[in-house]
Amino acid sequence: MNFLAPLGFAFAAALPVVVVFYLLKRKRVVRLVPSTLLWQRFLAESQASAPFQRLRHNWLLLLQLLLLSLVVLALARPYFTGQASTAALQVVVLDNSASMQTTDESPSRFEKARAEALQLVEGLNTRNGQQMILLVAGAGAEVKQSATSDKASLRRALQTASVTDTPSRLVEALRVAESLTQNNPQAEIHLFSDGAVMGLEEFEARDLRLTYHQVGVRAQNAGIVSLDVKASPEDPSKRAIFTSVANFSSTPLESTLELLLDGRLLEAKAATVGPTNTVPVVFVAQQASNGVFTVRLSATDDLSADNQASVVSLLPEPAQVLLVSKGNRFLEKALAASSPHIEVSKAADFADPAAKVDLVVLDDVIPSAWPSGNVLAIHVVQTNWFESPISAQENPAIVDWKNTHPLLRFVSFDSVQVAQSLAVKTPSWAVSLVDSPSSPLVIAGELGRQRIVWIGFDTLQSTWPLRISFPIFIANVVDWLNPASARADQFMVRAGDPFRFPLEGEVANARITSPDLTQTELELGPNTRELVFGGTRRQGTYNVVAGTNAFAFCVNLLDAQESNTQPRSSLNIGRFKEIQQTTSKPANLEYWRWFALAGVAVMMVEWWWFHRRTA
Repeated sequence: MNFLAPLGFAFAAALPVVVVFYLLKRKRVVRLVPSTLLWQRFLAESQASAPFQRLRHNWLLLLQLLLLSLVVLALARPYFTGQASTAALQVVVLDNSASMQTTDESPSRFEKARAEALQLVEGLNTRNGQQMILLVAGAGAEVKQSATSDKASLRRALQTASVTDTPSRLVEALRVAESLTQNNPQAEIHLFSDGAVMGLEEFEARDLRLTYHQVGVRAQNAGIVSLDVKASPEDPSKRAIFTSVANFSSTPLESTLELLLDGRLLEAKAATVGPTNTVPVVFVAQQASNGVFTVRLSATDDLSADNQASVVSLLPEPAQVLLVSKGNRFLEKALAASSPHIEVSKAADFADPAAKVDLVVLDDVIPSAWPSGNVLAIHVVQTNWFESPISAQENPAIVDWKNTHPLLRFVSFDSVQVAQSLAVKTPSWAVSLVDSPSSPLVIAGELGRQRIVWIGFDTLQSTWPLRISFPIFIANVVDWLNPASARADQFMVRAGDPFRFPLEGEVANARITSPDLTQTELELGPNTRELVFGGTRRQGTYNVVAGTNAFAFCVNLLDAQESNTQPRSSLNIGRFKEIQQTTSKPANLEYWRWFALAGVAVMMVEWWWFHRRTA
């Protein structure tokens, strides 16, 4: 045992003083009495004239000596060295994502991680100048406390940290932590998490001095991992709500899935999901006006944040589609059958950017003027979309496609052959949906406020129009590019992502009511053209009043990785590197508080004993 303040032992000089007080005789007071018969014992004691008396066994004396000893030990601040960290700077990364709400630890993983981080704070050797930085990693990386040796400040920062409903963003936090330690060889990073993180490959070749403190003991959870609403394929007058329930535990799940519209229960279905399986569920409901559909899973598991999800459902509006083509019967039929709420017109060219159309389809035709609205471009390219040069590739093979993207829902490219395609590099504003070995064949993205889907090959020079996936893809494209659908998409955001809403005209202020009924007032300048709100760390329905506009938007988790609460014993950093959880415990822990508490307990016992004797 070592002591941070050994000068505290100077107060031990008070121990003999207590003993001296018990050796001194009491000063006798003379009293005149008529008889001494009842005072014989008192007179016998008063015979002694020496100032000191023999030290007798006295429990009060022992208790007072013990109390004073404990106080002296507390003042000396004892600590045990053990395997203490010698790093001059420690960066603590505390995961506060949704999975840290899991209750397999008592009371939750987050509270367990916070308690372990607090032990690391207590083990900080301030005499040697050790400092600590505290980061929290949820929706983003937030510095809760800059570099300091003040343990009180670090404790306050830990206490103000709170868990959220957001997916894990540990990669961003580790980037920040790396930037804080890369120029300091005497620094190390401590991560307190359950390990629900992907995408650490970028740190494979770096010297990331990371210690992983794992929390969590089991995976007993089921949750809603996807939610969408569309017109019903069987009856376009009704709405179809598509959702998926995933069971990440090792036992079957039997529960009930409920559908609500604006808080009113519409339907309930039994949900049976096998171990580590995912089951899709479809509801069909009538909807007379715009509203919010909520899907609720009545399962008893360790994580409740993923048992509910909501989506704003806007009634479909008619869309004007302009097909600019030399003639393509397959594409014309696919567009006509894509939705009952669109009107398709044809033209040989597009020359008026101000034309009132919702969607322009350019089929192997370079227009006189490029559309400013949403566009599907087939075998035609605008030069500012891609980096130069743009070349051609013969007989490109389709090697991969992203079937998780909304545009490729129920779409397969098996046995699809392409004669020729433009070869481009995927731009930063888009994602590649279909890939050949050397170039993307289909991309989609948003440039400014314009949604673009680009197909690099002429569909008539391929076997794709002969496959059932072609009309399905066109239907998905029309739905994704339809401005009404784009408006509906902006009303559902992922927890932690900012909500954005374009404003028409001047709006002085906006009021946003969170699911917990907390209200946030936003002051908007006269030139503000977009409402941006970043307080989306809790899932649920948010209500907005901005000028004359009143609407709602929904915040959901919908993250299979976050719902998979299986704690990871190691972090994979690339193919050939991983970091195992640490088994060491924080050292250099101070124990003065325990001695102080023991002193208080002894003082209470001494008080009780004294009053017991004098009663």
